[in-house]
Amino acid sequence: MIRILLVDDQELVRAGFRMVLEAQPDMTVVAEAGDGAAAVSLAAASTPDVVLMDVRMPGLDGVAATREICATNRGGPPRVLILTTFDLDEYAFAGLKAGASGFLLKDSPPPALLAAIRAVHVGDAVVAPSTTRRLLDRFAPLLPDDAPVPDALATLTDREREVLVHVAKALSNAEIAEALHLSEATVKTHVGRIFMKLNLRDRVQAAVLAYELGLVRPGW
Repeated sequence: MIRILLVDDQELVRAGFRMVLEAQPDMTVVAEAGDGAAAVSLAAASTPDVVLMDVRMPGLDGVAATREICATNRGGPPRVLILTTFDLDEYAFAGLKAGASGFLLKDSPPPALLAAIRAVHVGDAVVAPSTTRRLLDRFAPLLPDDAPVPDALATLTDREREVLVHVAKALSNAEIAEALHLSEATVKTHVGRIFMKLNLRDRVQAAVLAYELGLVRPGW
């Protein structure tokens, strides 16, 4: 059962999300918060697996709350899925930099929301490929050219490095499998090994690392 904390300053919005989520056999809403400060407190008290986090809220906003939750629970749940009304790169980048595992628009259809929750719950990241590309192409030039290569990268096989590059290009496992002529299960295994060897939490961190190391460059 996926335990969910709803965070939004509008009670009607929370009620709508709760209705959709509680109808799922594998999801339950364990708590609700109307602002960022309450979200940080409830994230510790209610031990959710996933936090649905609004961005614009009075007091502590969603990005700041995400940063506190992820810093407090480094290496474990909960995972934060940022929800916003506006498709702005600034919100997406700030949220992901704060530690969120995904970025989704509030008007996304219910199936997309449910799929996103299940994805971040199992450790994946949820960001539209177009958003990922815009973000990385925009900020990659600011990364240092001489970033040291972590020792763990040397432990990757040639195939794993190849898969890492495709992950950085925001391709799904199915798309990587087609590009490299592998089975989707094999790609999933490679991705899992890459995360373990490089101590990565999700695909967003993998993409950022690939840019930092020069495995992928803006404009591909």
